[in-house]
Amino acid sequence: MKLTPSDIELFTRRIRQSLSQVIVGQEQVTEELILTLFARGHSVLIGVPGLAKTLLIQSLSRTLDLSFSRIQFTPDLMPSDITGTDILEVDPETGKRFFTFVKGPVFASLILADEINRTPPKTQSALLEAMQEKQVTAGGKRLALPDPFFVLATQNPIEQEGTYPLPEAQLDRFMTSLLLTYPTEEQEREVIRRTTTGIQPVLTPVVNREELLAIQESVPVLPASDWLIDRTVRLVTMSRPGTAGFPSQLKSFIRWGAGPRASQALILTAKARAASQGRSTPEWEDVVAMAGPVLRHRLILTFSAQAEGMSPDDVIQSLLNNLNKSLS
Repeated sequence: MKLTPSDIELFTRRIRQSLSQVIVGQEQVTEELILTLFARGHSVLIGVPGLAKTLLIQSLSRTLDLSFSRIQFTPDLMPSDITGTDILEVDPETGKRFFTFVKGPVFASLILADEINRTPPKTQSALLEAMQEKQVTAGGKRLALPDPFFVLATQNPIEQEGTYPLPEAQLDRFMTSLLLTYPTEEQEREVIRRTTTGIQPVLTPVVNREELLAIQESVPVLPASDWLIDRTVRLVTMSRPGTAGFPSQLKSFIRWGAGPRASQALILTAKARAASQGRSTPEWEDVVAMAGPVLRHRLILTFSAQAEGMSPDDVIQSLLNNLNKSLS
């Protein structure tokens, strides 16, 4: 099925309208989540408890006609609890024993990895390997995961006791990092009105599997100009200390910059953003809009940056400002 940007814009509007029945506010996060899905990426959602991280993901699963699994990450979770395990069975007629592989919750199209930083690295790696390879190896056999395959992980940024933060190399596997913020007073009043009546809206699928796959196949083929690619690569390379063009004023703030996956993710999400708005080619404004979600978890800041209250988003804005000055 070949889709035009106008078709993708229509599907985007349907998903947003469906989610708005349950989610109050968080429009930017909702948009970034949809764009990551369209670009075949994975997302990590970061926010304090009570900001509807889990509700947003569950609502998205109901809006899309996809299989869904929720994995609650805990310190005692084992890799086999995610991927599946071999169990010994006995044929009642012959008495012959044999092993059968029982698939784990990772064999679903949409995975909610709730509080992924609460489980040890070995278990985290089992999920991240599945994200990268789109397959699970069990009993010497490789088993393909469903297509599409979309992992949404949540993290609590304030309660770090007993947690295992994802290493930077593993965070890089996520296409975007999305920040959920507190609602405004009016939004919070609306949340209270909706959630204290005992009436729950029933969401029905508005996009099926074939339509979603068609969207994911249509987004990458949108043309991106050489000018846009050059400028995007320059932005990413500017984040790396020691490279030409690295802003001197950020020398004490950035320890490690973003890698090539960041450039790829910026172009893909920019294409998804353009298509979701009915446009056939991405523009620089699309890259700028997705710079925060794509880069914030890929920049490793120094202790000096933390001491001065510099957030990754502050550094990204400084990089964008410096890029604009160098090109003006």
